[in-house]
Amino acid sequence: MLSLSFSAAMLGIEGYVVRVEADSAAGTPAFAIIGLPDRALGEARERVRAAILNSGFAYPAGRLLVNLSPADVRKAGPAFDLAIALALMGIDEQIDRPTLREFITLGELALDGKLQPVSGILPMVLGARNAGFTKLIVPACNAEEAALVAGIELYAVDCLQAAVTVLGGNGSKWRQRTAAPTLELADEVVHGDLADVRGQLAAKRALEIAAAGGHNLLLVGPPGCGKTMLARRLPSILPAMSLHEALEVTKIYSVAGLLLGRAGIVRARPFRFPHHTISQTALVGGGALVKPGEISLAHHGVLFLDELPEFTRGAIEVMRQPLEEGTVTIARAAGTFTYPARFQLVASMNPCPCGYRGTRNMECRCDEAIVAKYVSKLSGPLLDRIDLQIEIARVAFDDMVRYECGERSTTIRERVVAARDRQSRRFAGAAMLCNAEIPGNAMRRYCPLDETALRLLAQASAKRQFSARALDRIARVARTIADLAGEQAICAAHVAEAIQYRSLERLGAAA
Repeated sequence: MLSLSFSAAMLGIEGYVVRVEADSAAGTPAFAIIGLPDRALGEARERVRAAILNSGFAYPAGRLLVNLSPADVRKAGPAFDLAIALALMGIDEQIDRPTLREFITLGELALDGKLQPVSGILPMVLGARNAGFTKLIVPACNAEEAALVAGIELYAVDCLQAAVTVLGGNGSKWRQRTAAPTLELADEVVHGDLADVRGQLAAKRALEIAAAGGHNLLLVGPPGCGKTMLARRLPSILPAMSLHEALEVTKIYSVAGLLLGRAGIVRARPFRFPHHTISQTALVGGGALVKPGEISLAHHGVLFLDELPEFTRGAIEVMRQPLEEGTVTIARAAGTFTYPARFQLVASMNPCPCGYRGTRNMECRCDEAIVAKYVSKLSGPLLDRIDLQIEIARVAFDDMVRYECGERSTTIRERVVAARDRQSRRFAGAAMLCNAEIPGNAMRRYCPLDETALRLLAQASAKRQFSARALDRIARVARTIADLAGEQAICAAHVAEAIQYRSLERLGAAA
């Protein structure tokens, strides 16, 4: 006897349908699962057997074989438990087999038949809907996440018995409404307010330019000057995420297992703050069970690397390709996985190991060799990919004790949104969202410079020996400065300000 059910799995952050075939043959009782299962899935044999018996159903006799198709793609995790159990029960017609084929079933089974939540529900439900399935059975704990997908008939059950009842046509008790999610414009800013930062007007200006154009930013200054405080507040002046962006971020968090216990769609832009001891795999993704790393979890948000030279050289350099492409590709024996990684990099560092090089009233204890070794982890190609590089000093005493509030994030955000709107109109029909994404072959079209601006840029390049990539990034930053000023043309003043934000090129030369 052959029975068939359907489940879903993930490849990267995209879901696809898995065909679960169960067969019974005469012979010594045995149970095998084929179709490239991992160890957790291989152990489903014992979980499924106990769950069926403890739920009061009959366990089919004979030699049982379950095949997961497509058989050339490795399957991982316990999300197939429910589909396997229902397929086995369909062998001796404890459930209606034609009805079973209409459903996608997902969930991990406990030994008593209860359904446990699984990660990756959102991309799997989207994959099922795109494949033409409209009826789904999921664990009750995953119901809120699955309900983000409109146009499906969703049943959120808590045990195997309830799933069988749904297949019997009596599932109205567990049926839930689904609808496309909406994002409220009044969502609270959860990352603080720039008005909390005393002084640091130049750094705030750089932060505004970074937000308006999607540029990467490096802050260099002594301990206690407010580098971390500034970085934490960058998301507060970024434009609100669109629904498409929010769904992309939610899919990544679902795959990473970070949505369990959270309510619905991810609304705030991500802010990821990994420690400098993080491994290369945790930063970019991978592992035995391939998962997205910090750069993917920061997709459409901010990745903040505090004390950048303290990170391993390999971890820093591996970000060069994602910074350019907006994706990261991980090749493993199990397959090749591509995760989105379009994030804004904000990094901070001290000017030297002790932190006081070039500061007043504090003596630096580092000689030139120590400083050169400290910055040697920052290669020239990496610095080229950081559009804004700014040195900041400690806040003066008068600024710290002054009680007047600075400009609030909401006010700055209005200017950022206006600049982004200009960019949206400029890039209409192109695969770009902001100035930082302008490709090199489109620089003349989107960032034309007049003769005065070109002469100024040529003089600065002759003096500072800018690379071709650095010149393009200066032009992109100048384009953003012009957008903030509401001007269509890029003039010499915009280029001059953009050049000021390349003040740390000497660090790359020292390295």
